[in-house]
Amino acid sequence: MNAPRAVVIGAGIGGLTAAAALHRHGWSVTVLERSPALGAVGAGIGLAPNAVRALDTIGVGDDVRALSRWQNEGGLRRPDGRWVTRTTSDAFAERFGGPLVVVHRATLVDLLVSRLPAGAVRTAAPAALADPGGPGRPARVTVGAGLDAENGEVRVRTQQFAAVEEIEADLVVGADGIHSAVRRTLFPQHPGPRYTGLTAWRVVVPAPDIPFAPHETWGRGAVWGTSPLHNGRIYAYGCAIAPAGGTSPDGERAELLRRFGTWHQPIPAVLAAAGAAGSGPVLRHDLYETAQALPAFHRGRVALLGDAVHAMAPMLGQGGCQAIEDGVVLAAHLGRPATADSGDITPALAAYSAERLPRTMDVVRRSGRMCRAVALSSRPAVALRTAVIGVLGRFAPHVALRSFDGIADWQPPSPTYAAGTGAAAEEAKPPRGTRP
Repeated sequence: MNAPRAVVIGAGIGGLTAAAALHRHGWSVTVLERSPALGAVGAGIGLAPNAVRALDTIGVGDDVRALSRWQNEGGLRRPDGRWVTRTTSDAFAERFGGPLVVVHRATLVDLLVSRLPAGAVRTAAPAALADPGGPGRPARVTVGAGLDAENGEVRVRTQQFAAVEEIEADLVVGADGIHSAVRRTLFPQHPGPRYTGLTAWRVVVPAPDIPFAPHETWGRGAVWGTSPLHNGRIYAYGCAIAPAGGTSPDGERAELLRRFGTWHQPIPAVLAAAGAAGSGPVLRHDLYETAQALPAFHRGRVALLGDAVHAMAPMLGQGGCQAIEDGVVLAAHLGRPATADSGDITPALAAYSAERLPRTMDVVRRSGRMCRAVALSSRPAVALRTAVIGVLGRFAPHVALRSFDGIADWQPPSPTYAAGTGAAAEEAKPPRGTRP
C-alpha cells in the first residue's frame, strides 16, 4: 500500500514540525517553501517546556535541551536597570518540568530538516491551494515560478504566478504565516489578524564584554529583552509602539539607538555590537494577533497551523511554541490506525480543530493582555504597573511564572521518543508537590 501523501505549504518552524511528525507516522511528505533557502534570515526563538516536550515526539527534544544557556537568575527590570522581579532557571524548570531554551531559528530549522528524508523540502517553490479536496477527492496544490529578491526578503512577483506544476495530496497543511493565502482561500470572509500597535526589532550579535543576567526590561510603551545563545552570541529584541508598515530612514539600528540607547547595560553594548562585524541584520516586523477565531482549523483535506490560524503577540513567547504543538497534535490524530485504514481524514481533522482551537485562542488572548500591559505609555500607568508587579514579586516570588500556568506545562498527546529514559522521561513525570 502506498503511503498517504501530505503537502506542507511553508517551511517555518510549525510547517517543518508537522512535516517531521507526519513522516514519523508514515506519511510521504513534501514541503514547499517560496524562499530560495532555509534559515538564511532569522533571529532567536524561545522554546518553553511545552514546545520541547512536543519536539520529543520527533526526536529533537534532547538536542534542543543541550542548547540551553539560561543559568541561575533572570527577570524583569526597569530602563534604569533596577530589578522589578527576579526568578531563576531552576524555579522555572521545577514549575514546568523543563528549561526555557533560547535558540537561533536557523539551528532549530536544521534540526527539524534533519528528521526529514532528503529532498522532502523544496525551496524557491511558491505554492497556492487550488482545491481543498474532500471525501473521495484529493486536494490540489499549484506550484508556481517567479520569485524576486528585495532587501533580503523574497516575495512572489504577482498574485497569479505562473503555474509550473500541480500536486495532488491526501492532506495539505497551510503553514504559510500571518498573511496566509491558504487561510484566505479556505475562509475568505474572515477578517484576518489585526495590528497590535507594536512593532518588534530582533537581532543576533556577538556577546559583549559585559556580564548580564537574562532579562526583559519594560519602559513606557516599549520592552527590551536580552538572552544568551548556545554559541556565545546574544539574541536581543525590542518592541515599541509604532505605526504599522513603518521603516526608519536611517536604518533600524539607528531607530533602536533612539528608542533604547539610554537604557541600562547591556542594552547599549548590544546595540553597539549590532553595528560591528559578525552581527546579524536588525530585523523589523509589525506584530499581529488573531482578534476573531476562525470557525475551524481545517476545511476539506486542509489543516491550518501556527501564525496562519492563531497569530499572537510575542509577550509570552508562545507563537512558535504553539505552532510546534499544532504540528505534533495534527500528526498524532492523522496517524491513528482508524484514519489510515479508512482513508477518510475528516474525523481526524475535526478532532485536531476541536483540540487546538480553544487552547491556542486562549494563549492568543493571554498574550494580548500582556501586550496591552507592555503598551502602557503614560507615566502614572507605567509607575502603577511597575509598583504592582514589584509588590507581587516581593510577596509572591513566583507570580511572574504563573502567567505560563496551563501553557508551559502542556504534555504531548503521545509518548515521547525517549519515554522511560533521559531528560524527556523526567519531564514527562507529573509535577511533584504543590505549586507555590
